[in-house]
Amino acid sequence: QVQLIESGGGLVQAGGSLRLSCTSSRRTSSNNGMGWFRQAPGKEREFVASIGWSGGNALYGESVQGRFSISRDRTKNMVYLQMNSLQPEDTAVYFCAASRSAIGGSDKNGYNYWGQGTQVTVSA
Repeated sequence: QVQLIESGGGLVQAGGSLRLSCTSSRRTSSNNGMGWFRQAPGKEREFVASIGWSGGNALYGESVQGRFSISRDRTKNMVYLQMNSLQPEDTAVYFCAASRSAIGGSDKNGYNYWGQGTQVTVSA
């Protein structure tokens, strides 16, 4: 079992930045792709970004391309999501997830471990 814990969420004004962190309880996840998803009230869980086991193969959802950046530190079992130029439509609960594959990807069905989520609220 892999436990994922997100942190770094909060309230920020439009145009501001936040950095989310995800820590994993086991080194096993360091061999897997990792991803970030988000879910706003009444909406489907949406792909945000993923990164491969080596730190390459970064992939982004269309709505965050150019504003968000995903990275990882395998030595610390950490994954990060740097979010810049935040907009009210970015308001959601953000989830960290560990992929079944080494690459990651945008399909949430490809992830078998999920964190509890961290709330990000962007005010206008």
